[in-house]
Amino acid sequence: MREFLFAATIATGAVFGTCAPGLAQEDADQKLGTVHFATSCNETAQRRFDRAMRYQHSFWYAESREIYEAAIKADPECAIAYWGIALSLLNNPHGAIPAPNLPLGLSAIEKAKAAGAKTERERDYIDALAVMYVDYDKTPQPARVQSYLKKMEALAAKYPDDDEAQIFYAITLNVAASPADKTYANQLKGAAILEPIWQRQPQHPGVAHYLIHLYDYPAIAAKGLPAALRYSKIAPNAPHAQHMPSHIFTRVGYWKESIAANLASVQAAKANREGGEQLHGQDYLVYAYLQLGQDAAARKVVDEIEATQPDPDAFGGAFSRAAAPARYMVERGDWKGAANLDVKPSKFPHVMAITHFARALGAARSGDSAAAKVDVARLAEIRDSLREAKNNYWAGQVDVQQQAANAWVLYADGKYDDALTAMSAAVDAEDKTEKAPVTPGPLAPARELYGFMLLDRGMAKEALAAFEATMAKEPNRFNGYVGAAKAAQALGDTGKAKAAYEKLVALSAGSDSDRPTLAAARTFVANN
Repeated sequence: MREFLFAATIATGAVFGTCAPGLAQEDADQKLGTVHFATSCNETAQRRFDRAMRYQHSFWYAESREIYEAAIKADPECAIAYWGIALSLLNNPHGAIPAPNLPLGLSAIEKAKAAGAKTERERDYIDALAVMYVDYDKTPQPARVQSYLKKMEALAAKYPDDDEAQIFYAITLNVAASPADKTYANQLKGAAILEPIWQRQPQHPGVAHYLIHLYDYPAIAAKGLPAALRYSKIAPNAPHAQHMPSHIFTRVGYWKESIAANLASVQAAKANREGGEQLHGQDYLVYAYLQLGQDAAARKVVDEIEATQPDPDAFGGAFSRAAAPARYMVERGDWKGAANLDVKPSKFPHVMAITHFARALGAARSGDSAAAKVDVARLAEIRDSLREAKNNYWAGQVDVQQQAANAWVLYADGKYDDALTAMSAAVDAEDKTEKAPVTPGPLAPARELYGFMLLDRGMAKEALAAFEATMAKEPNRFNGYVGAAKAAQALGDTGKAKAAYEKLVALSAGSDSDRPTLAAARTFVANN
């Protein structure tokens, strides 16, 4: 199945190289899936509204907004189209609404209400979305999201036969889910809503798309494979539909499939001048290439990322520009390279924190604890500023980075017991949260870093347990196999060491890497 998936995804990506600019609109729309959102608008506006929704459900916001506007031109009384404009201005609902979009979204909601929707159902949709914009300058977005969830829950209950109401409620359950809830109650509830709709509407882009989001967690990721296998085929013209399956592929360690998906996504994003989508896919590409030991391919993508000039207000692009070069250094164990990374200025402090974390880790593991302490202090400042801004999620993520980096500073200073205690605390903190949808994963899982610290202290048994626990959550990672093999080897368990090294060698069969750990793995397998 994996071979079939790889070939099918490449074939899907080829679509973008063969579509002529003059392709009929109807044909193009057919490659975005099938959506019908019943409205009280006239026939022309209804067709345009449905078309806009096909873009909307694949997070193609600028295009969907233009088509909602076209629907209003066809029917000035089409109030629900103003709701559509406000919906598009949310951008990716899993992130903060871009600041420039907030007054625009509020204006769209006000216009929707002034236009006077002809049905109670449409008025209910407008009233529900209004909570995301009204008093945006007074109420933090997380609180507005929780209010929106309650509104969508009521809307879905009031209109049980309205699939669109159920679909938007399901994705809102994911957006509003607590990263500390390891039962995944919201996510599983949302998926249970969508699964039967998918049976009725197998070509609906939003259903497949949102199922991937709802299952994008290590413990339940395998449940998302059917949607991951289908989404790119449902909406092959949408860049995000090419990329999104890689969220599941990353969670289950399907690196070749992730690469194929993101190559198609990046190609589509470039063709459609979707800079943010391009950079997002490229970050996932770098991550996947590094797990296969394809370091030259990863470096090429990093260079391309660093040559871009992204929208300064676009979080995803800024994140990619910080994360990709940092993970290139950290995953390869190039600690001096990591220590010398440049911190790119950003309006998002948690983006700059990624580079400070890599620099601190690199300096500490190079033995320069003084330099590392500067970046650790900067991480603490960023964490505190995020807390003051009530940005609790990202404050928590930076806190994990600060704890892990500080642990390695303690280790560099020879305070080994304190370092192990601090690193264990960082592991506990990371276990209590979840990664953000914007990233394929942390620069290095905290428990994996802990495993290497334990291994260096001669605590091979504890290290092996740490690596095995990491691999259960983050399967098929290059460094996970390295750590497990080294720990088993230190314990004298040649069989387990060989099994881990064999998996590493197989994983990196097409590698161009000169990492010493890979050479050691090949030698061990050949001699045992």
